[in-house]
Amino acid sequence: MKVILVDDEPVMHLIMRKMLAKYTELLLTGTFADTHAAAAFLNDNPDIELAFVDISMPGGSGLAFAAKLEETGCKAQIVFVTSHKDYAVEAFELSVLDYLVKPVTQERLERTVHRALESRRNTQSLPPSDSANQAVNRISIAALGDFFVRNETGRVKWISSKSAELFAYLLLSRGKWISRSRLIMDIFAGMASTNAEKYLNTTVYQLRKSLEPIGLREAIRSENDGYALELNDAVIDYVEFERLFDKLGSIRADNVEEALAVERLYTGDLFGSKSYVWAIYETDRLAERHAGFVRHLAETLLAVANTAAASKLLLKIYARNPMDEPVVALLMRKHAQTGDKKALTAQYTDYVKLLKRELGIRPSKDLLLLYDSLISGLSESVT
Repeated sequence: MKVILVDDEPVMHLIMRKMLAKYTELLLTGTFADTHAAAAFLNDNPDIELAFVDISMPGGSGLAFAAKLEETGCKAQIVFVTSHKDYAVEAFELSVLDYLVKPVTQERLERTVHRALESRRNTQSLPPSDSANQAVNRISIAALGDFFVRNETGRVKWISSKSAELFAYLLLSRGKWISRSRLIMDIFAGMASTNAEKYLNTTVYQLRKSLEPIGLREAIRSENDGYALELNDAVIDYVEFERLFDKLGSIRADNVEEALAVERLYTGDLFGSKSYVWAIYETDRLAERHAGFVRHLAETLLAVANTAAASKLLLKIYARNPMDEPVVALLMRKHAQTGDKKALTAQYTDYVKLLKRELGIRPSKDLLLLYDSLISGLSESVT
């Protein structure tokens, strides 16, 4: 995938060049200090597929640049990179792929790169016999770590936050009829009955208007005093994660790379920062499936002595739940495997302190025995 970078700060060219170099699937073909030079380059190089663009630049803003590309039908996906969080809402009115806030971390960039590659794969996976219309209308839905809906025509611009929430609700039950009373109870709880009825009617209207530009207005079906979402040939990230997770089966040394590719599909918890109350059960279920998958994957990685990859995965879910004892045990094994006695002791003692402070309990006997065994093994190897 060919990539360009547009930023008026030379230091960002160096930083992003170094970070992007870690992805063999990407080829950085140009860096520009202003949007005019970048636009001219894109005009001469229509094969550019991804552009990282700063929003605030002298001589032309990134927002205006992205809007112009959208009007001209440029196929390059746009990722805004900026230090101004306040631009987020305005930026997402455009059909951009993602929004990164400086300083950009490698982990956050990885999510963006994965999203760009997935979007390209989804487009390329259409059979050659499919018409151009099908390619344009294929829907891609990201709900892990974020929430947006798009196809080659563009990205859905939600008229209201409730219209986005209603789509998310229907998405989890896609194809199933949901009664109006249930929607009111789950999405409009706390409102007076009459007001809630009116608000639901308005939200359904706004949702259909939001979906209309990408040809999805009729996907919201009204039936039997309720609604259903009907999607044909849509690519939904959490569905793909579970499908490939189930298809993979047990994790072994000979399929560990495939397992790592599946793990990368999980780019964050369901609906990201939205944290819809009615989605808590499904959010927790998916998060636990991912955590269990990571634990098994890390065990396999440690068995084949790939401690770096194992550590990266374990730290990801440890940050989410530092009281996950199986993860703590695997991190202790990793420290022992790399001969880091100091890190091993710190991992264990930090966990002991955390349990005492938060729950007033001690670690399990199994973890204590594991710690003693690992420390003993390291001591013997030194002597």
